[in-house]
Amino acid sequence: MKIGILGTGMVGQTLSGKLVELGHDIMLGTRDVAGTLARSEPNQYGFPAFSVWQKQNPKVKLGTFADAAKHGEAVINATNGTASLDALHLAGEANLNDKILTDVSNPLDFSKGLPPTLSVCNTDSVGEQIQRAFPGVKVVKTLNTVTVFLMVNPGLVAGGDHTLFVCGNDAAAKTQVSAWLKDWFGWQDMIDLGDITNARGTEMYLPLWLRLWGALGSGMFNVKVVK
Repeated sequence: MKIGILGTGMVGQTLSGKLVELGHDIMLGTRDVAGTLARSEPNQYGFPAFSVWQKQNPKVKLGTFADAAKHGEAVINATNGTASLDALHLAGEANLNDKILTDVSNPLDFSKGLPPTLSVCNTDSVGEQIQRAFPGVKVVKTLNTVTVFLMVNPGLVAGGDHTLFVCGNDAAAKTQVSAWLKDWFGWQDMIDLGDITNARGTEMYLPLWLRLWGALGSGMFNVKVVK
């Protein structure tokens, strides 16, 4: 399957690396291809620069946001939530329309230091902003409540016995994304929260997630909904 992934950071790299391993045709999108390739220093978390990472993952293509969106039969938004709308406008509405867009972003604002605040909350969400800006796109919000390593391998914690949330306005798109998450990554326990307004809940979970990370000293955890 051809998949376009917007964002070349640790989330984009981890998702694309796993999907290429599974045999998919992946193109990562960035604002500035030359600038992305020129960077050689790891990020603040020690994750390698894209130019270094791509040498170990040569099957992953790199293009502009528009190139990646056009390439993908489906698209994943792995940009920072504060920049997602700009990235998607650069990707181009015509390249996104009628496609499923899996949004894994979070509106984390680091401008005032750590811990980050939410750039949007309570009465809106990044997921909703994307859906309003691109009404012809089937936006599905998911994967944003776990660390990137669990996104692609939930079995790393409790044998995978924990919960992932999905929401969006298009029922068929949610069903398809849930099937992909199961087939690609092994997710089993997924709860459909309803329409895209429920992205407010999953995005506003991040302040608690960050404090749990601080208390536990690791991002390798998740919640399990018990009934």
